[in-house]
Amino acid sequence: MNYHHAHDHDMSAKDMSTHGGHDHGAMIDDFRRRFIVVLVLTIPVMLLSPMIQLWMGVQWGFAGSNYILFGLSSVVFAYGGYPFLTGFVGEMKKWKPGMMTLIAIAITVAYVYSVATVFGLQGMDFFWELCTLILIMLLGHWIEMKSIAGASRELELLVQLMPSDAHMVMGAMVHDVKIDSLKEGDVILIKPGEKIAADGAILEGESYLNESMLTGESVPVQKQMGDKVIAGSINGNGSLKVTVSHASKDSYLSKVIKLVDDAQKTKSNTQLLADKAALILTIVALSAGFSTFFFWWLVAKVPIVFAIERMVTVVVICCPHALGLAVPLVVAISTSLAAKHGLLIKNRTAFENSRKITTILFDKTGTLTVGKFEVAKVRSLVSSADEKEIIRLASALEQNSEHPIATGIMSRAKELSVAVPAVSNFNAISGVGVEAEVEGKNIKVVSPGYLKEKTMTLPEDYVNSKAETVVFVIVDNALTGYISLADKIRPESHEAIRILRESGIKSILLTGDNSTVAKSVSDELKMDGYFAEVLPDQKLTKIKELQDKGEFVAMTGDGINDAPALAQADVGLAVGSGSDIAAETAGIILVNSNPKDVANLILFGKATHKKMIQNLIWATGYNVVALPLAAGVLYKWGIMLSPAAGAVLMSLSTIIVAINAKLLRVRSTS
Repeated sequence: MNYHHAHDHDMSAKDMSTHGGHDHGAMIDDFRRRFIVVLVLTIPVMLLSPMIQLWMGVQWGFAGSNYILFGLSSVVFAYGGYPFLTGFVGEMKKWKPGMMTLIAIAITVAYVYSVATVFGLQGMDFFWELCTLILIMLLGHWIEMKSIAGASRELELLVQLMPSDAHMVMGAMVHDVKIDSLKEGDVILIKPGEKIAADGAILEGESYLNESMLTGESVPVQKQMGDKVIAGSINGNGSLKVTVSHASKDSYLSKVIKLVDDAQKTKSNTQLLADKAALILTIVALSAGFSTFFFWWLVAKVPIVFAIERMVTVVVICCPHALGLAVPLVVAISTSLAAKHGLLIKNRTAFENSRKITTILFDKTGTLTVGKFEVAKVRSLVSSADEKEIIRLASALEQNSEHPIATGIMSRAKELSVAVPAVSNFNAISGVGVEAEVEGKNIKVVSPGYLKEKTMTLPEDYVNSKAETVVFVIVDNALTGYISLADKIRPESHEAIRILRESGIKSILLTGDNSTVAKSVSDELKMDGYFAEVLPDQKLTKIKELQDKGEFVAMTGDGINDAPALAQADVGLAVGSGSDIAAETAGIILVNSNPKDVANLILFGKATHKKMIQNLIWATGYNVVALPLAAGVLYKWGIMLSPAAGAVLMSLSTIIVAINAKLLRVRSTS
């Protein structure tokens, strides 16, 4: 069931916060409440039912007890059966009969017939079967709803990425205004560490902006006067004045929100397994029921009362209690088992479909790679300085910088427990690096461009991979060593891609990063291809193109830039180290950010699907025996399935289904 609602993409955060998962929580509470009420009422119904008394060898009947039975059962039918009766109406409006149709027909037939027996029709009532059927179905739906709770908060989280206020510059004054009121040409102030409140261009100041959650680019980007900025990106240590380029509803992030919304609304609702089984059983129940009635009444010429009883027995028996639990039990067990193994299943359809995946698109930053610059290599070019000394001198110059290269070098200095020396006469060398006095020596940390400019000889093979960034350390104008940094590939990525390849699943890299880096990562991991420099709407387009070719596409990602693609993909997988929005848009979250979990997920998805099929066979299989006997096929040999015997078979299949579900195990590649 999909409880996702359409949202207007430029709603305020306040509007959204009241939306989202509220409906889902209310529905879970509703099913729980109905289950408890029905449970309480079913006990006296069972005790007052003649059939149960017959089994127990007791006689509790008293004058008017059948009217009490009728009254209690009417409450159960109306209150407990309400979700199924309204669900039936909903399914019939769409002409998609499923589980709700089967349950509604069975409980209505059982109720109407039982009421008729109270008011004069000869035969034994089905009140206790009606109550237990509704009870089990409510339990199944309650379990199911709990296992997929909280699946509709993604748009609310996207909206929360936008700050609600902006500092608007008016002459010498700065006023806080709502971002909704901003228009083209307004000037806003962005303080250090704040989110950019609107798309625009920098009028004054410079800073490094973290746009990774928006564009997928792993490195914070230096921005200065005239450069464009995107709403939702995070400002570094500089203060900026920005000229707003358009109203907030036309911002880049608002467009991303709309993409997510559209993709979710157009995604086809995969009919769930239990619904397919229920549709078949509905057709079988009605066909068999009417055939039974007409045979006994018109052909065998028995009294109409007998023909009606046979018909009702067939229809009620055709809606097995076990069917209500067959899939929800497996879902609940697989959801909790998966969670223990780092796979959070939010969307059941996505998980059921994971076994069909033919192509997986991997976002690079933070998924296949670590997601931050790390020192990959340190080389000394002189005997007087070892690798630790190179890091010590470089860290002195980088200690006060927020540049990602500086962060990587400082991180390595911390690992090596280096005492970072003090600096004096610090100076930025425009566009190529920095220099300062350290312990009486002139130290420079510069890019290869500086060496080329000064016609200094670059060491051979200083770049191992095109995905690496290299800085050189120069002491008193003598080249002393270099440090190579890269966004490292996770060790588990190699194994994950290998397992997928062996399973016949294609893996493609999809990234906002440049093609040099993308090709390097794709080649190293032996992937089936890559798409580079891809914007969010283009990611979504790439997925659509693959789907149009008949591929069943899974997408893994961790950034806001991945949200529309995650929504469009047949199966969306968010890696847990990423943003909340990626996690909310995806159907499944890989908590440990381990790409190997993708392979585990597919194996587990196949095992779970197999369990569901087994359970559906157990749940419905007894019909093969029960239905012909209930219809009276062996009547002339004195064999006729009474509702009581049908109930025993029903209970047996329910127990088998429960035990079988408990046998589910997570298969792991690790």
